[in-house]
Amino acid sequence: MGRAFQNRKESMAKTAAQKTKLYSKYSKEIYMCAKNGSPEVEANPALAHLIERAKKAQVPAHVIEKAIEKARGGGGEDYAVARYEGYAPGNTMVIVECLTDNPNRTFGDVRSCFTKTKSKIGTQGSVAHMFDHVAVFVFEGDDEDAVLEALMEADIDVVDIETEDGKITVFAPQNEYGATRDALTQAFPNIDFEVDEIQFVPKMTHPVEGEDLEMLNKFLDMLDDVDDVQNVYHDAEL
Repeated sequence: MGRAFQNRKESMAKTAAQKTKLYSKYSKEIYMCAKNGSPEVEANPALAHLIERAKKAQVPAHVIEKAIEKARGGGGEDYAVARYEGYAPGNTMVIVECLTDNPNRTFGDVRSCFTKTKSKIGTQGSVAHMFDHVAVFVFEGDDEDAVLEALMEADIDVVDIETEDGKITVFAPQNEYGATRDALTQAFPNIDFEVDEIQFVPKMTHPVEGEDLEMLNKFLDMLDDVDDVQNVYHDAEL
């Protein structure tokens, strides 16, 4: 179906600033997951999966442990999910996901990114209907039929499966993330996920070129500098 998805490419973080931002993202997510569920990894599958992803992204053990210990203490910040939508340069539809302990500050920071790049921030739902909220799994392989069979046996309502360049991409309903992951790991014990998360996937994409592309890249870079921004999804072909 030619679906496209945005991967944060955590492993590409090279500079100290990028690594610090990456560590902060995972620290917040781990803290919230441990605080809202259980800080004990054995009793919290979601936390176990999140820690696994953090380790693959080369997040240091002490950052992970500190976030869990903070959740055990019961104090600390109360983060809330904030999601903003709008239109970026080149008429690009954008969804910005944040974790924040100060919604007013976060909204101001995100709105500034829109304003300074002549973009338009919209109301909730203004562009989300043009995205599918799905669980995305990417791993090495080429036997699409075997993967589909394993998921069907587990009663997973598969949205789509694609094979390209020796990699298989599975799209499943976001509320079946855990069941899909478990079905894949049980059917293929040595599976190594390159991507393993819930994302907003655009239903259609469009090319962005020239000055619009330059301004769009500036917009995305500005959002990346906002501490509270966790993920950015868009429908542009870069």
